[in-house]
Amino acid sequence: MLTTETFTQFPLQMWDKVLSKVKKAVVFMDDKCADSLHWNGGAAALLEAGARNLKQFSSFEACGKNEPKAVFVVSTLLKGRTIDIIKDIISLSHFQYCVVFTTVAHSVHLLANHVTTDLEGTPVFEQFEEKLCEWMGDMNYTAEVMHVPVLFAPVSQQLLLTPTFAHLFPLLSPDLEAINAKRPEKKRFGSLVDVDMHSLPAELQIEIKSLASALNSMFEATGTREESFAVGPMSRMIAGELASHPQAKNRRKTAPNKASIIFVDRTMDLTGAVGHHGDNLVEKILTVLKPLPGHVTDVQVDMLELTSLQRTPDSHTTLAPGCLAQTQSSTATSLWEAMLTSKQKEAVMEVRRQLVEAASKENLPIKMSMGRVTPEQLCSYMQLFRSSWGALENHCGVLQLGLATAQTLRHPGLPRWDACLAFERLLLQALGDADFPAVLRQLLPLMKPRGGTDSSGSGSRSGEDECGPDELILLLVYLYSLAEEARPADHDDPEEEELEKLERELIGVLTLVITRETELSPLLQKLTGCVSPEELTMERAHSSVEEVFKTLRGLSHARDHLKHLHSVYTASDGVHQATYRPFLRQILEEVFHPDRRECPDIEHMSGGLTDLLKTGFSMFMKVSRPHPSDNPVLFLFLVGGVTPSELRLVKEIVSAHKPGTQVLVLSTRLLRPTDIPELLFATRRLAPDIGV
Repeated sequence: MLTTETFTQFPLQMWDKVLSKVKKAVVFMDDKCADSLHWNGGAAALLEAGARNLKQFSSFEACGKNEPKAVFVVSTLLKGRTIDIIKDIISLSHFQYCVVFTTVAHSVHLLANHVTTDLEGTPVFEQFEEKLCEWMGDMNYTAEVMHVPVLFAPVSQQLLLTPTFAHLFPLLSPDLEAINAKRPEKKRFGSLVDVDMHSLPAELQIEIKSLASALNSMFEATGTREESFAVGPMSRMIAGELASHPQAKNRRKTAPNKASIIFVDRTMDLTGAVGHHGDNLVEKILTVLKPLPGHVTDVQVDMLELTSLQRTPDSHTTLAPGCLAQTQSSTATSLWEAMLTSKQKEAVMEVRRQLVEAASKENLPIKMSMGRVTPEQLCSYMQLFRSSWGALENHCGVLQLGLATAQTLRHPGLPRWDACLAFERLLLQALGDADFPAVLRQLLPLMKPRGGTDSSGSGSRSGEDECGPDELILLLVYLYSLAEEARPADHDDPEEEELEKLERELIGVLTLVITRETELSPLLQKLTGCVSPEELTMERAHSSVEEVFKTLRGLSHARDHLKHLHSVYTASDGVHQATYRPFLRQILEEVFHPDRRECPDIEHMSGGLTDLLKTGFSMFMKVSRPHPSDNPVLFLFLVGGVTPSELRLVKEIVSAHKPGTQVLVLSTRLLRPTDIPELLFATRRLAPDIGV
């Protein structure tokens, strides 16, 4: 029987193909593939398979005379920049045997080289093999080039991520303007729903086809026949691409297992992605700890407390950081699962329980204490392991997760999380009671430069729980994503004028706040294109903030094309407060509804003539259309990212509505609230980096 475990094993099976070639080789790998490997056994898996060394995929790397074999693992097309780097490394080394793995299928290489016919074999890869021998300096040397889809990261039993597509995000209104600008006036699109695959820039088409091809590989390896459904314009394009994939048609005729896959655009619900209502420990860990360099998902855990080193300004360069990906230990893996899908209080209690259990196993002198779990208490338990190298080694995974928890709970930036949550709750209630400009005006008092003196004369504004520019931008996204639903249907022009005037005021004030920052956060650096405050001029900050508001205005129209699921806001009825209703909850409630009713918003993507005929006949006679709940396995693919609290939501809804169903969440990344402004305002959505 098909289970979700079959699919979480698939990435490991793909990496095994790479591992079978790395014996006595130096492995060169780009960041996106390294991120995937990190969750599939890490560098240890390569070294255990006999690799000599693992190096960054960079023109500044090379090998000595005694290293004749190289393996390259890349997540990009074998074109342009990627080829240049491979050539640079080979010409500086003395290889006699080269193997190149790319996660991009040969069919996509043909498309990138403008070949429309389906050719026999893999001519693009064969030509590249000849080039490799040429660069190595002898046509008798050995070169192999092959496609292996090593782009899935099994982050948990319930979640598969695709770090390669971490910056793939549904299109927004400014993207529609950019697409229309290149089209004749009569052929311009009225909305994002009308945009088709062929009207997208070549890079984005290649990105979408690569993702569809990767999903097809997974379904092929597991013998699965899928029914595709989509909610949102980008999801429709990906699902359509998967449905019409040339190899997928043959597979669906013979595959023994059945599954449903629903693609959902993240832009359908940005409120849930930027909100701080998740009550999830992992969400907070991802937000406050620094990211692991070169990785999208994981963070750096300071390991100093497990050593006898003194904390100095340079101590972080002496000691390698820990991380959240613990694939070697089953105890650590089950703790990570609990942290990811439990409420914060339960997760912290579980961390303490696991630490106490580990200390007891090693006969360490642990003092039991009940009641509230504090970071100091967790640290006192972990410091007991210092004295025994064996104990440290045996429980290294649990200790890293314990340290991540303690460092998050005592992090000086954590009070800001609660401040944002309190303000979001206020705004949610205010939206039902006042018009949108009046609610937006409530943000003005918050917009003051940090460290300045506020109007009431109560001293400096440098408190840790104060909102900085990053938090203000998050609150703006939160508000604008709800704006349209909370406004009465008959809002008039005077309100529009008032809103424009207020937006101009907000743009001015936010520009001032950003220019007064003494240090630019990573988000502000990406928004403004400046690394330090000294570089940042008032004009540059102003034009960046103007662009932000231009994108914000379109956010509340993302669900306009939906018939039923067009709102995530429930207004107050005098008895109950106004609430946010997660879009994902609404979708799953539709899917698992006992009446198996049809939802026009969850669109079935036909895979061929039979499905089209069914759809056509259903207008005249009773033909049952495919329904997402028909199959024993359901995939939810969130295009643009998923939050840890949404994983818990999925788990809870499935166990309440249809406990036997196997549900696996797939997504492009695991989101922290601060990722969303970067994806909205500082990502080239129409021109992803495909390595060319």
